[in-house]
Amino acid sequence: MPTTAILLVAHGTPERLEDIPAFLDNIRRGRPTPPQIVQEVHRRYEAIGGRSPLLDTTRAQAEALSRRTALPCFVAMRMWHPYIEDVLHEISERGFDRVVVLTMAPHSAHVYEPVVREAAARLARQGATVPDLLCAPCWGDEPTLHRAWAETTLHVISGIDPHDLARAVLVPSAHSLPMRVVQAGDPYPQLVHETAEGVLAALGQSGLPHILAFQSQGMTADPWLGPDLPTVFERARSTGARSVVVLPIGFLSDHVETLYDLDIEARAMAADAGLAFHRVPCLNASDRLIEAMQRVVQKLIGGNENGRTPGYRQT
Repeated sequence: MPTTAILLVAHGTPERLEDIPAFLDNIRRGRPTPPQIVQEVHRRYEAIGGRSPLLDTTRAQAEALSRRTALPCFVAMRMWHPYIEDVLHEISERGFDRVVVLTMAPHSAHVYEPVVREAAARLARQGATVPDLLCAPCWGDEPTLHRAWAETTLHVISGIDPHDLARAVLVPSAHSLPMRVVQAGDPYPQLVHETAEGVLAALGQSGLPHILAFQSQGMTADPWLGPDLPTVFERARSTGARSVVVLPIGFLSDHVETLYDLDIEARAMAADAGLAFHRVPCLNASDRLIEAMQRVVQKLIGGNENGRTPGYRQT
């Protein structure tokens, strides 16, 4: 029986403010980042306390998933340390035969998988024995994930004043993409729509009127996927809404796009539009999210009745 590990892959985040220029250069594929963009990103990280919790949260998710599956679970980042190639090398050195790769951006696994496979190919060219890769596809359609978001949303809704709730609009939100990427055929917008519909179905009669938004557009002049949050807030206000409940379905873990773009910037936008602002917390390392992740892993390699996954040997 092959020995199996799990690899969680996320976008990545600088650990220190002084790492921000190099991190941004990575995102821009080595092209120097304009100073004004570096300064703005630096300001945003300062506003959330100087660092993002993304890496810490992904490690907590890995520990929880390892407990549920009885499989070792590693963490790698696409754009910063710990890099995918380094972690795959560690997994190889520890003798695992196969790796289940689970992307923590559930609507973008088709983007992350080639990056993981390219890293594995580089290791193979260097003479390393690379484990077989079992890459989970996009998993925003996982019903347990929909229920997790629905339960978290209902908890927030239950705390809103009934007077405001009677005129509230739910705003599912995900990261925007450049329109050139969408026009090239990326399925991301449709995948996000499907997740939103799944969560709304899980909410059932407890749901609210809703408008889907795409947030955190890049600091470029290129067209980006919308509608953006200011547009959605104005639409909500035009319907007579008194409040908005932002549901960040595109973000499993809190990071700068939720802690700054939503909790600071979007809150101010809502106030400018005369709307009370409420935000559904990210799922982070919640039990329901870990259950959804476990189910995705089990679909790839199977599992037994108590939820344990076969294939683990201590190495």
